[in-house]
This record gives sequence, C-alpha cells and structure tokens, in this order.
Amino acid sequence: MDLIINLTLNGLATGMLIFLLAAGLTLIFGLMDVLNFAHGGLFAWGAYSGLWIYSQTDSFIIGIIGAILMGFLLGIITEKWIIKPVYGNHVQQILITLGLMLVLSEMLKVIWGPNQITASPPDYLKGSWELGGIIIIKYRVFIILVGFLIFASVQYVLKKTKIGLVVRAGVMNKEMVQALGINIQKVFMFVFMIGAGMAALGGVLLGPYSGVIHAGMGMEFAILAFIVVVIGGMGNFKGSVLAAILVGLSGSFMAYYVPDLSLAVNMLLMAIVLIIRPQGLFGAKG
Repeated sequence: MDLIINLTLNGLATGMLIFLLAAGLTLIFGLMDVLNFAHGGLFAWGAYSGLWIYSQTDSFIIGIIGAILMGFLLGIITEKWIIKPVYGNHVQQILITLGLMLVLSEMLKVIWGPNQITASPPDYLKGSWELGGIIIIKYRVFIILVGFLIFASVQYVLKKTKIGLVVRAGVMNKEMVQALGINIQKVFMFVFMIGAGMAALGGVLLGPYSGVIHAGMGMEFAILAFIVVVIGGMGNFKGSVLAAILVGLSGSFMAYYVPDLSLAVNMLLMAIVLIIRPQGLFGAKG
C-alpha cells in the first residue's frame, strides 16, 4: 500500500507539472488556433529565472512570482512579434515557434551556462510526513495542491467572470466577438500571457522536484504537453487536466513495474486514443 500511494502521488505531481504546461497550450489553441512549439522554452525560462531569483533572494515565493512575471513578459513578446504575423498558417506557426524554441534554449546556455543546475525545495517543503506507516513527501503534495488550485482558478475565471465569458465566446466564434466591438487582439494577448505564465510556473516548480534543470528540459516536457493536449482534446481545458493526470500516473507506474516501456507508454496511450477517438477523450468532433 505504501508503494501504491507513493507511486500515485509521484504520478499526480508529474501530471500537475505537465498540466501547467499543457493547459496553456490548450487555451492558446482553443482561442487562437495557434500551434506554439516554443511553449516548452517558456517552461524552461520559468525554471531558470525563478530558481535564479530564489537563489538571490532566498525566498521560494519570490522566485515563483519572478518566474511567472518572466513568463508573462516572454508571452507578450512571443505573441506580439513572433505569433501575430503567422496567424492562420499552421505550417508557418510550427516552423517559427520551433525556431524560437531553439533560440530560447541556446539563450539559457549563454546566460546560465550549458551545465545542469541543481535545485532543492525550501526548508519548509523538504522532508516528508508519516501517516500510518506511509511516507508522504511534502513537495509532491505541494505541487499537486498548486496544480489543482491553478485549475480551479482558471475554471472560475472562464466560467464566472466577464473576461472568461469573452474568452469562451472567442473560442466558439471569434468573428462574432469582434462584431460586438470587443478587441479580440487584446483577448489573444491576455490568453497567451496567462498560458506563458502557467508554463513558467510549471518550470520553476519542476526544479526542486527533479533536483536539476537543464536547457533541454523545455523540449522534453513540450512533447509530453502535446501528448496531453491530443489525448484530452484540442482546446478542451478540463480534458487537459484529466489527460495530464492519466499521463503522469501511467508514466509513474510503468517506470516502476515495466521500466523498458516507461518512455513509450505515453506515445502508445496517445496512439490508442487517436485510433478509438480521433478528436481526443474530451474533444468535440470537427
């Protein structure tokens, strides 16, 4: 039982980190119809900038805030000068965002060096609790709570606020929203900024979880994020969190019981979903 609970917590924590990256992709694709392959670069920049600020201030909270602000800034720059000229052209979006991904990764090496950087959680999140003989690692629980808090917050904004109403309307019919006098470009900017901030948050949380960060981490997690987006359904926010949990749990259990298949299990899972339900588990047809 101890093993099952720890594998489950590990899978949920990994799933929440992937969700923070995938949710931004889902929102951006759902509203803007943009395939942003540079999203993983924002994830990596959040990790590096947040942990650098953490090391300078000795405050993990300030580091998290700094990472999110870095995500916002890079999101604005990316949407305004990289994505905006290629709206409506998926091939150009893929090419230009892949190029940006490489640029962001190389810039990390220039600024912080090519070597891995070690990271550890703050003292109050180190260690574990023991409940009935079961060891529960504090930092994993922290990541899970943050992930569900972000999910609940974004769901509230989408369902209960005016900006959320505009975003949902824009997903269904961008032309109608513009006809009502709403500046859809500002809505695009807001959504892209929020998505980038969530990716950066996931990056800074990953550092203490994995123990190290490196410049190539963005591409690694971007692949997992796209798998989650496809499984959950392109543009489906609820689907992204459920798919992320599914991917996290399958990876955690497979890595322990069948290590040789741990890298392939997510691709296999995506292939099965696409064969049975091409639009994803929670996506709409068309």
